[in-house]
Amino acid sequence: MKFSKVTILLIGSALAFSSGAFARDANKGKLHLQDKTINPGNYTVEWTGAGPTVEVTLLQGKQTVATFPAHITEQAAPNHEDAYGSAPESDGSRRLTVIYISGKRAALELEQNQASQQAGMSDSK
Repeated sequence: MKFSKVTILLIGSALAFSSGAFARDANKGKLHLQDKTINPGNYTVEWTGAGPTVEVTLLQGKQTVATFPAHITEQAAPNHEDAYGSAPESDGSRRLTVIYISGKRAALELEQNQASQQAGMSDSK
């Protein structure tokens, strides 16, 4: 009897820890920026929080390039590819407005002032 209780406890613990790993991967994606939003290149996008407001981190390699709040919104269907939206700034640069992660039914929508501030901070590296 004790053996089965211990076994159930171990299996339950393993499932709890593995679901945390799955949740971490669920809030992660890739992004390739082509225009001069932050800096063109390949990025990893990670976000934390249960929504609707989440904290987004853009990483290039293992280096954090920008961190900013965003609103997560559900899409009708999963995104077919990684994509982003941007809007022009008065100085000719572009500001990141939304991020779509391939295979996810979510969009990360940046607030206008947050996206502008983060782009300016990243350009000053």
